[in-house]
Amino acid sequence: MAEKQSQTKTAGLKSCQPSSSSEVVEGPPRRIRVFDCRPENKQVSDEVVDASGKNLEEFLQDVSKVFSVGKKETYVLTTTDRRVIDDDIFDKLEHGITLQLLRTADQELPAPTQEHIKYVPHYYTLVQSGMYEYYASEGQKSLPYAFAELVDNSLSATAKREGHRIIDIRLLFDEGQGKHAVAVIDNGCGMTSKQLNNWAVYRLSKFNRDSSTLHSDHLGYVRPSPVPRSLNSDISFFGVGGKQAVFYIGQSARIITKPAASPDVHEFVMSKEDFERKEKNKEDIYCGVIRNRKPGDHAHIVAEDELFLQALIAEEDGKDSFTAVVITGIQSDHITYLKQYFHLWTRELAHIYHYYVHGIHGNELSQSSKDNYKQSDVDIQITLVEKAGKQPRSVNLRDVSTDMQTLYINSSAASFEFRVQAQGDATVEGLIRYHPFLYDRETYPQDPYTSIGPADEEDDECLVLNPEGRGKRPIFECFWNGRLIPYTTVSEFEWCARPKKAGALPAECYNRISGVLFTNDRFPVSTNKLTFMDLELQLRDKETIFTRVINGQDQRVKIQREFTSWLKECHEQYDKQIKFMGFQGVTSRSDVSTKRLQHPWARFSSIRWDGKTYKAGQHVKSLKTLPLLFGTIKEFLLYGDHEGDVFATGGYVQIALQPKELYDEVRTIPILKIDRQATTAAIKRNIEDELAKLPVKLKVTWPEGTPWSDCETRPVGTPLGPIQVEILNKKGEAISRLPMGGNAAGRKFLMELKVIWHSPKGDIQTNSHIGVHSAKWDYWFRKMENLNKLGKYTLHLQTILNESNSTTWAGKQLPFHSLSFALKEGDAETFSVGAISTPLQVGVPFSLSLELKDEFGHPAHPPPDLKPKLECSSLEVTHEGTAVSGTTFTIKGVRARGSVTNKVHTLKVVLEGLRHDSQSVQISMLPGLPHSLRVHPDEEKITVENRTAVGFKVEVLDESNNITTHSKLIVRSQVVGVPEVPMEAVDCSNTGMGQLMSKPLQLKNVRNEQLITVKFDLPNHQMVSCVERALRVLPSSCVCRVEVYRLEGQRDAPMLLMNLERIDWTAGDALGNLFYRLYDEGEREIPITPELAQKIKVNWSANMKGVDVAQGRLPPVCVPTLAVGEQFYQVAFKGQPSVETSFIIMPRPDEPELLKVNLKETSVRLGEVLPGNIYLELTDQYGNKTDALSAESVKTISVSAEGLDTSSLAIKWQESTQSVCVSGVRFMDCAPGQREVRFAWQRYEEFVRLRVNPGLPAKIIIQDGPEMPVQVLNGQGVDTPFVLQLCDEWDNPSPDQRVVIAVMSLSPQLKVKAEVMSQPVNSEGKATFTLTQITAPKGEYKLEFRGKMNSSGILAPTVLVNVLPDPCKPVKLAVDYDIGALLFAGGNFPVFTVTVYSEDGGAVRGVNPASMSMLLWKGPASGQQPPPEALTLKSCKAKKTEKQECLYFRDKVIPERAGKYTIQFVLSVDKTKAIWSKQHTISVVPSKTVKLAPEDPPATPVVSNNNVLANRTLVESLHLKIMDEYNNPAGEGCNGQVFVSVKSSSGCSQKDRPLFEGDSSRASYPLENGESLIKELALAENSPGRDGTEYILVFEADILELTPFELPFRFYNDVENQRQMSALSQKKDRLSLSIDVYNSLFDTNKQLITELKGRLQLAEGKEKQLKSELQKKGLASSLKDMSEIDAQISQRKAEMEQIKRQPRRVCSIPDPFRTSPDVLGKVAHLAKVEDDDAAKVISWHLLGDMDCVVTVTTVAARKIYDDTQGRQQVMPLETVFWKSNTRPLPHIRNGMNIFVPLGNPVFARDLLIYPQYADKCQMVFGSLLGDTILINDLDSANHYRKGVVQSKIQCPTLLTRQGDRIRSNGKFGGLQNKAPSIEKLRGHVFGAPIPREYHQASSHVELLQQYRVVLEKCQMVRADYDSHVQYLQSPEMQQKEQELKEQKRELQDIEKKLASTPVRTPLSSVVKRPHSEPEPCRTPSKRARIKPCRLLD
Repeated sequence: MAEKQSQTKTAGLKSCQPSSSSEVVEGPPRRIRVFDCRPENKQVSDEVVDASGKNLEEFLQDVSKVFSVGKKETYVLTTTDRRVIDDDIFDKLEHGITLQLLRTADQELPAPTQEHIKYVPHYYTLVQSGMYEYYASEGQKSLPYAFAELVDNSLSATAKREGHRIIDIRLLFDEGQGKHAVAVIDNGCGMTSKQLNNWAVYRLSKFNRDSSTLHSDHLGYVRPSPVPRSLNSDISFFGVGGKQAVFYIGQSARIITKPAASPDVHEFVMSKEDFERKEKNKEDIYCGVIRNRKPGDHAHIVAEDELFLQALIAEEDGKDSFTAVVITGIQSDHITYLKQYFHLWTRELAHIYHYYVHGIHGNELSQSSKDNYKQSDVDIQITLVEKAGKQPRSVNLRDVSTDMQTLYINSSAASFEFRVQAQGDATVEGLIRYHPFLYDRETYPQDPYTSIGPADEEDDECLVLNPEGRGKRPIFECFWNGRLIPYTTVSEFEWCARPKKAGALPAECYNRISGVLFTNDRFPVSTNKLTFMDLELQLRDKETIFTRVINGQDQRVKIQREFTSWLKECHEQYDKQIKFMGFQGVTSRSDVSTKRLQHPWARFSSIRWDGKTYKAGQHVKSLKTLPLLFGTIKEFLLYGDHEGDVFATGGYVQIALQPKELYDEVRTIPILKIDRQATTAAIKRNIEDELAKLPVKLKVTWPEGTPWSDCETRPVGTPLGPIQVEILNKKGEAISRLPMGGNAAGRKFLMELKVIWHSPKGDIQTNSHIGVHSAKWDYWFRKMENLNKLGKYTLHLQTILNESNSTTWAGKQLPFHSLSFALKEGDAETFSVGAISTPLQVGVPFSLSLELKDEFGHPAHPPPDLKPKLECSSLEVTHEGTAVSGTTFTIKGVRARGSVTNKVHTLKVVLEGLRHDSQSVQISMLPGLPHSLRVHPDEEKITVENRTAVGFKVEVLDESNNITTHSKLIVRSQVVGVPEVPMEAVDCSNTGMGQLMSKPLQLKNVRNEQLITVKFDLPNHQMVSCVERALRVLPSSCVCRVEVYRLEGQRDAPMLLMNLERIDWTAGDALGNLFYRLYDEGEREIPITPELAQKIKVNWSANMKGVDVAQGRLPPVCVPTLAVGEQFYQVAFKGQPSVETSFIIMPRPDEPELLKVNLKETSVRLGEVLPGNIYLELTDQYGNKTDALSAESVKTISVSAEGLDTSSLAIKWQESTQSVCVSGVRFMDCAPGQREVRFAWQRYEEFVRLRVNPGLPAKIIIQDGPEMPVQVLNGQGVDTPFVLQLCDEWDNPSPDQRVVIAVMSLSPQLKVKAEVMSQPVNSEGKATFTLTQITAPKGEYKLEFRGKMNSSGILAPTVLVNVLPDPCKPVKLAVDYDIGALLFAGGNFPVFTVTVYSEDGGAVRGVNPASMSMLLWKGPASGQQPPPEALTLKSCKAKKTEKQECLYFRDKVIPERAGKYTIQFVLSVDKTKAIWSKQHTISVVPSKTVKLAPEDPPATPVVSNNNVLANRTLVESLHLKIMDEYNNPAGEGCNGQVFVSVKSSSGCSQKDRPLFEGDSSRASYPLENGESLIKELALAENSPGRDGTEYILVFEADILELTPFELPFRFYNDVENQRQMSALSQKKDRLSLSIDVYNSLFDTNKQLITELKGRLQLAEGKEKQLKSELQKKGLASSLKDMSEIDAQISQRKAEMEQIKRQPRRVCSIPDPFRTSPDVLGKVAHLAKVEDDDAAKVISWHLLGDMDCVVTVTTVAARKIYDDTQGRQQVMPLETVFWKSNTRPLPHIRNGMNIFVPLGNPVFARDLLIYPQYADKCQMVFGSLLGDTILINDLDSANHYRKGVVQSKIQCPTLLTRQGDRIRSNGKFGGLQNKAPSIEKLRGHVFGAPIPREYHQASSHVELLQQYRVVLEKCQMVRADYDSHVQYLQSPEMQQKEQELKEQKRELQDIEKKLASTPVRTPLSSVVKRPHSEPEPCRTPSKRARIKPCRLLD
């Protein structure tokens, strides 16, 4: 269809008729080259056809002749851009253009074609020739800037591309593939042939390129919108750089391009050789050929030196668009430079495009920054291919981290943003960065490729790296539209320059700043983009405005003040200099040679440097001094007159050399020569080596042979000692005095003994003694017998000096000895009773825990065969057995029985065999479990009167008869054998007691004494026995019977009125003299008292005299006047109980007075006899029938009425009823309605009214319904109901409800559902059917209504139904994605495009994205639906350039594990229905190979070099694989070798490294298919290596660039040490793993707390914001909790529903097309009108258009037209001419009234309200109504028209609110100009809008619902936050923190042991291995952080 339409729209088809619209165009000669590209021609031929002075039809005839095209053959003429030639395009064709003859516009070319073009230089070549020479190098190699010109073009070409913008630069220097070449390839939009021609024209910039429709695809240059940093890719500007660049790099350029909208590839070549040839041959130099070919066609590449082009062209297949610039003839010096300095020029390119590659924030290397900022989509890849077999060098500019901008960004600590506004819209974004001073160096980055001379290590002055920071270099680099302009820099601005006068801020801070300027294209640059023309001049202009930018907002502040303040903050916060503290005054130095520097010098006691504090007296070691100095700090010196603490970059320190006994000297050195890596222990060890004669250790012996070993445990009370101690020096000699120089006697030593008890509350000293040396016993200490506390102890022996008691000498600790031991508990001698969980229950077992103790009160283990005794004076106590657990002795199954009146009891526990064998404990007892019931009273037989209460008190007892409570303790009572007494129950769960049978007994017929039984039980406790009680019931003495009698006189006998007795009495008479008597249940008469009389009530009188009633008298009864039926009279006693008696009076008639007519039926059908008979009677005055009529009376009775058929009339005497019977009443030939019939006899007459109804039902008609034929969407219903009317044969409506009407389909394909499929007619003879669903394939069907009455059919109508497919009903999901894309693990899936198709085959619009899900699971397809564990992903928002009717799943992360996965999509239609797509199986392949690693990391090996192979084995079996970053095996097909070598982590020499077996330093293993098995790798026997050193095994593959696998191991020279260290290494590995787990736990919890706190702040802020809005609307006063909010919402919704239910005007025109694509709906439904009069007249005015369907497109209109066979009128908007009309009313001119109008005139279109599609509806009604005006009345309208016409202005049609119309020609009057009433429009009227109150309430509901959601979320987040904070403070987490600290401490001890392994090599060879930090775990996902992870025990 599309092809046919395309052909009919063009004149390019040979078979069309000549077009009359084409006119002959006269002009200059015009010749056109035509290529015959029809597919049957294997070779493409071309001819030049003359088109001068011809129209298109004549030209086509010439083409047909030239190429022999048949008359019936169809063809298409297109340009090389595949534009079909029509009349308009043909008139614009230029001379020399190339066309193609094709079968169809999208046909593939059978062979390439050539298009001749000219690229004459533009005149700008002359006018701008005075600018820079192209590459003014300024001493730099300019090749990178030549490449930059080509990259500029690629960036512009890819600017509008969605997704990755790929620019690939390939250096093809492999001579085996041809000559050297450079290719720049991008995936941009490509170029059409005309655009390629424009590119070839020199200096044809984007501002002056041809913008016509034919000549170019450009519609003129449009400046892009401003973006941050001006990164708009609009950098291909002048039409110069690309040509200059390619001829600077080489001598020939081949441009290959394919635009997105074309199937052809365009190829163009321009070369220096071709130019020279043309010049030599005197040909036109600036002309060439564009080759048009299909993608991948390289048949024209035949030269051997261009073989590489074939591979490039082969890559074209599958590409939508691209451009490739291939440069050959590369200069030799360029080739050398590109190879040797590959890293330099790629670094320069990375610098130029830094912000395009990394985004607006630049290349911030920190992981947090990469996570926070969106990555750029520009990907620039550079590849250097040299020769076959050599790995190509490749670099992505995103991976370059040495360019200057990266160095500037990552070395800065803060930034200062500003904006510059120059003339016009010239804008600059500026950024200044601060590079702080860090302790001993400036961090301002230097160019890494600039050599720095070696520093003088012998210089005694302070050495500061990069002392000047920035120095004299300019501050700002300049970027233009986001790319670097390399040769222009800006030194500084006045406000950021170093001040001339010294201020509070150090001057060097101004040398620590760098900056960047980002300009837009309003600042001109040179055509080669190397320099700005006048940037600095413009920026220094006085009118230029500088503003600071904070958080993206301009701040109107003084820029200089802001910058100085910011610089000061940076200096104070980020500069890390040396801080001198503790000022001690000023001194002079005579040791300084320069006299002027001898004074002043400030003295300080301490400094803070690099996070460490150095104080006076601290041990230090010098660095880079000869000799190395050891000593203590005396003071610090800083030149200058300072006071207080001060910062400086350096200074001096005075060191007192140590040991003082050997060196009595103070040396001054620079602070920077302090060795910060030297430890105090190492310094002390050096000093101690100088003092070998000083005491070093103590020798401890136990003279009595009872030695205590370290960490030994003994019972408390064990004596300690005696102890003998000797003091030894390093020579092992015992000494007692301090060695001194010379012959002087030294000071004596004393020995101090202390015993420290490490109690839980702290250390406590229990013993302290001072020992004096004895020549015989050395130092002696006696026994100590006072150690009686459990726990750990330390015996501390300390050497002290005799006189001063000092423990140190010469800064060194004197020898000491510590012995750690522990004391445990002794034998059990007493006990204590543990806590008892009281109160206890009687008879319920419990346990007693006894804690046994020794003589000192410590817990002790119980002795065997320990038997307990339990005694209690008030209870009986027993037990079942005992149990022992540690020091706890448990008595199990203890039971206590007895009374619990006393709550507290004393229980005595006795354990025989202990020294203290008894303990007493107080216990509290409660009643036990239910055991029995006690009922009060407890007599066997209880007497009670009927109708009185008994009242039983029940108690539930335990086994000791205590009243007890229990759950579900319900006591039930039941009277046996008396069903009228209901069962009762009482709940005793809380009290243990209750009351039953407290209500009166209600036994029936108790005339004498009765005996009954009451049963009590506990239904929920079957073990408790039932209790029974006997009841003796006596008759009740209350009133139980009332007797009524009549007494005429005192002497007459009373007439007793029995209960329910019937009495005949004259109607209207009275029955008096009535009396009553009362009797009890035993039939005993009860005397009447006033109290009893008040309770007597009768039903015939409300007012009774109290005196009469007290005497037993009742009021008289008035008999009714009607002698029909029976009258019920009742006398009741309203007491307890209530009793009554009654009698019935039957009235009898009086004398006759009236003639009465009795009818059974009051209605009769036309033509039928009145059903039943008519009876005539004579009645009395009250209407009661008398017997006055007889059989003779029949002759004198007459009957008459209008329309009465007397021929069928019959009058008879009815003997059975004693009345006259009239029959045969029938009406004929009259209208239905009321008729009066007269009956007369003698003087009596009566009139009756009969209703004459229509006749029998004869047919059914459709009274109302939808428009015919019915049009309905498949699966939907018809909104307008069918109203069917039942009629008789005279068309009178017949209300016969016996008729049942059903709706039925006449076709099996048509399925109909209605609210009621069949129903009888209603009282009006109508039946309404609403069709809720019609289902059928597209087409016309018949629907029949069938009527039946008593199985007889009634004629009914048939309805024609046109079923249309539903365009909104989803039936199928179509999934589109790049099937050929490789899915690399951890990457992103390609975009999945899901289209939901409807029944009509079109895409369903407006699908809720939340209802569409993407399911992903690992494994093959699983039937129709996915497994439960499938991962659910949601769709993304469609981009502006994407189809809005589709759903997109983009940026979905591919699983990290390789394998087979299945994807399925599901659309949730509703809660029960879903549509599933097909299951797509995908293969996730490993990503890029990055490392060589094992699947399971092995443990750290520990080996030795002895002769046992097992001790030398490093690896027994290790399986290595080539893996990607996610540990997927990725080495399939990779073969090679794995080389194993040893390296040292401490940098030892090669000769000290261990060797493998065979004395080899390297071992190799085969690598097959990406896997290698390392087996039995061992060291050589007697292998070299340092004892205790850690080495690293390096496993390295010889293929690919893989990260080698490294395995550390420890090497020892002896086996015993190896075993010990192996155990330590294994323990270290376990501890490291555990610490990593703990750290991960705490880090995750910290992140969760931070995230929850942020979420809480956001939620509270949102809650405050919404509450403020509610307060403004007056809704927040009563919103305290959720219930009040819900109440408010419900109230508002009820108001909305009430407003919605209010009757208002609606349009009843059906609109089945409204939901179709590109359909707005019918005109009547597009607008609402508020005013009724306006709605009526406008609807009537547009009555012919109200049913018109408005569509957006002509295609949609045509579809409706075809579906309805042309019956539906349609109106496509794209064919409507409409222009926005803002003109005022005709009586207004220039804002002034021409005359004063009457009647409030207004444009009719302004009264319309558009619920949706407002802009489109304005077009619709602007076209239909035009300028029609609505005015109040006809007089006002005539007045208005007269005033307008007299003002010489055209007056439009006028409508009046009264319904009149004055046409634009002035005509009015007549029916055609008068609107009928609104009812006669039959719903063809504009509906009324919903009242404004509804929208206000709706907005309130929406706001309240938002507030409710936010409040609920706020409460939830606050609960989560509080819960997690509480969890972090829980004992469990505190215990884990303590465990982590202990494990870290233990790990440090192990590392110290590993590092301090005894060695046999010199001390200087020992290298301590630093503890490596664990690899940081990846940041947990949001889902993982929400639930805190907890460690498993």
